[in-house]
Amino acid sequence: MGQTAGQATGGKDDWVTVRRDAETGIETIRAHFRGHAYDLHDHDELLVGVTEQGVQAFRCRRRLHTSVPGRVILIEPGEAHDGHSPEEDGFTYAMLYLPVPLLSARGDALRSLMPRATGLPLGFRDTLADDPGLAATIRTAFLALHQREGRLARDLSVDRLAARLAGHLEQPEDHRPLRPGRAAALARDLLHARMAEDVGLDELSAAAGVDRFRLNRAFRAAFGLSPHAYLVRLRLRAARRRLAEGGAPALVAAEVGFADQSHLGRWFRRAYGLTPAAYRDLCTNVPD
Repeated sequence: MGQTAGQATGGKDDWVTVRRDAETGIETIRAHFRGHAYDLHDHDELLVGVTEQGVQAFRCRRRLHTSVPGRVILIEPGEAHDGHSPEEDGFTYAMLYLPVPLLSARGDALRSLMPRATGLPLGFRDTLADDPGLAATIRTAFLALHQREGRLARDLSVDRLAARLAGHLEQPEDHRPLRPGRAAALARDLLHARMAEDVGLDELSAAAGVDRFRLNRAFRAAFGLSPHAYLVRLRLRAARRRLAEGGAPALVAAEVGFADQSHLGRWFRRAYGLTPAAYRDLCTNVPD
């Protein structure tokens, strides 16, 4: 079934188990954290999961959410979120990371998550859901992948999951994403095009056609982050993809624009709760 797997530990009593299905690119992560888990970050994938134990608190969509055992977590691609435990015992959760290309490339159930016009997933109505049926479907899909139950079990459980998720999507007429201002959009496009370069604020301002102070305000209003914080998130997402494919951390750091491996490591651990080398090992079974 083309799975890679592994386990890493973070702080005291923290642990993270990751498996990646090579054929679909789906990752399954089960983890336990006490106190601070990870800093604000985002993912390219659609995240669906269930809190198994404890109280799981996180910021998403500029709100603080609290999840308890059995509650479903639904996070869209690009939605920034962090994580911590407000209680001493910590929390445990299971999560599936569903690649966006998978949603449009596979069967009707998965394609139902994709609006025809944009090619991007529709928004979830809520970040947290109390839906025992969906929670059970998530657990079944998680176990099929995490325990390597075979391709047929994987395909059927993921299709059933997609069908259940469709009931939690906003209707197309209700999903109207905010359009960033022109200056902010031009600066964002430059950051994407020159992600690995050491771009300065003056260059961004020139490309956007406004002074640096107005650009910074417009960028924060459009994306909720400073241009630098946005660039760090962009680089982290690119680094995560390359590491999952087996890239060496030092080489990946240079490719995506971090100063060196230690620079990547500091940001990566804050965002994902483990080192780049540990994440690469978990995904590929290739030690650094």
